[in-house]
Order: sequence, then C-alpha cells, then structure tokens
Amino acid sequence: MDPVLVTGGCGFIGSNFIRSLLDVHPDLRVVNLDLLTYAGNPANLTDIDRSPRYSFFQGDIADRETVRRIVRAGVSAIFNFAAESHVDRSIDDASPFVRTNVLGTQVLLDAARNFDVPRYLQVSTDEVYGSLGETGSFTEASPLSPNSPYAASKAAADLLVQSYVRTFGLPAVITRCSNNYGPYQFPEKLIPLFITNLLRDEPVPIYGDGLQVRDWIHVRDHCSALVRVWRDGKVGEVYNVGGGSECTNLALTHRLLETLSKSLSLIRYVRDRPGHDRRYSLDCRKLQQELGWRTSISFDDGLRETIRWYQDHADWVAKVRSGEYLEYYKKQYGTRAEPLPIIT
Repeated sequence: MDPVLVTGGCGFIGSNFIRSLLDVHPDLRVVNLDLLTYAGNPANLTDIDRSPRYSFFQGDIADRETVRRIVRAGVSAIFNFAAESHVDRSIDDASPFVRTNVLGTQVLLDAARNFDVPRYLQVSTDEVYGSLGETGSFTEASPLSPNSPYAASKAAADLLVQSYVRTFGLPAVITRCSNNYGPYQFPEKLIPLFITNLLRDEPVPIYGDGLQVRDWIHVRDHCSALVRVWRDGKVGEVYNVGGGSECTNLALTHRLLETLSKSLSLIRYVRDRPGHDRRYSLDCRKLQQELGWRTSISFDDGLRETIRWYQDHADWVAKVRSGEYLEYYKKQYGTRAEPLPIIT
C-alpha cells in the first residue's frame, strides 16, 4: 500500500483528515507524526489506531533526524498539519510558534527535497492575509499581512514553501482555509469552548464588541478540499478554502444560545485581544472553478451535528478539560505538554 505522511495527525483537522483519507482511499497507508503537545490527542483516532493501514510515531517535525528517518523509508506525499495554532498563546509566547511552524516546516521541506517526495501539501490559514474591512474578500494574490505572532509564523512557512518550489522545484501546494469547526476540536477554540461551557451552564467570553466576522467551514468539507488539491492542484499554487458562511462572533453566540435554549445572561464581554483581526473573507473561486470543489455541509446542519457530537462525547470533553488525557499520554509517550486553561 502507498504510504503518505501526515504531520500533526492527532490534532483536530489532522485526525479528521486521516479518517477521511483512509475512508476514501483504500489503497493508502497513513503514517502519523505528532509531538503530542496539549492539542494532540491520540484518543481522536481510537477507532482506527489498530488498523494495519495506520501507523503512529510520537515526534517533533523540527527534529531533523526523526523526520528524515520516516521520509527516507518512502512516502508518496507529506501533508503538514502540525502547527501551534492558538492566537492567544502566540501573544503570550511566540517561541513555540516559530519553532514548530517555521523551523518545523523547513525540516519537512528539506526531507521532501532530499528524498524526492512526489507531493507536499502545506495546510495554512486565512489569517496570513490579515484583516479586511466590511466588504471584499481575499484572493490567492492578496498580499500577506499577518497581525499576530501565530499568523506571522504561518505566513513565514508559506513563503518558505514557495521558495522551495521556485529554488528547488519541490512539488508543493499550499491551502489557506477559513475557520474550521466539527468533531474533536480542542475546546479552546470558539465553537467547542462555547458549546462545552453552555452545556455546563457556564458563561461564554466575547472579545470586545463581538462584531468580528469569521467565515466557517465544516472540517469534513475542508478535508475534501485538501484531497482535491492533493490530487489535482497545480504545483506552486495557493488555493483558498472557505465555507461561505460569514458570521459575527456575537451572532454565532446567539445562535448557539438559542439552539441550546440558554440565557443571554451567560454572555461575558471581556477585553479585546491585542491585534484582533476584524474580518476574514476568502474568495474561493479558484478552487471551485479550476478543481471543481464545493462545500457539502450547510452551516446550520454542521452546527447542529457538532453540538450533538459534544453532547454525545461528554467523556472525551471531560478528559480534555481536566487534563486527564495528558497524564495518560505523558506516561505512555513522555510528552511534556501542559494542561489547557479553560476560559470561563
């Protein structure tokens, strides 16, 4: 079976992608390399962890020898999901973001080049473009203008990928996606944090006036776009991936409160985040017209499904919120991750 390497596969998007890849492509075998920091949870893949088509290695993408040992054995593609991704954490300390998102990407690119990997896909974010006004959308030709240390580290990684395409002819492509939501998302992000707080009748924090606009896409739609770009995307190109579901954070909060029959009194307005981008919006016509990709899950349906998932997986949520899952994996894998401080 044809092996591919997925980095950061125990995280939210990576674990959903691995599951999707194995479902859609029975000829593939997936090698998952994940450091198991606080957001990497092997419990996200317990349904496939004994599959003969799945292998897991605990390791750092910035560790050159580990990466070379895996890639040297032969992989037909590298999908790089591994990243420090929480903006607030990058404001507190940018160092891990530079190490993983920039140095780690460089290590992967060098391995891909040295061992002639046929395809490299860099999974990036719309945050590299910066902030928009009330109108317009970012295209793939929009200049990069990141406003947080996290976004800057991802922009740097994108530029590294493009430089390896032009300098070395590396067969790489980049995707930049809008805000994801869905099952297994770590509850420091807005939708799972708010759902899990509201299920416990705990308050939900709104930054500033709550009128920041985000475009939402279900993680399975994102995964389908990644498969399409992997198979059919043009080397050296960037593809925007969006859900076409723009919504203010405040409107989304009201939507969740209404769906869960909770009181508006649970809203807590908190001081705005430094450098908080006002609006993101992606023009995805390139992906749609050139590769024929479309979303398949409406925001209403996806949100209801996501709420049900968190209701039905209370044990998973409890272990994540308490940090219990970290203690188990520290013993098994020796990770030095720190428990998540849940915002209330």
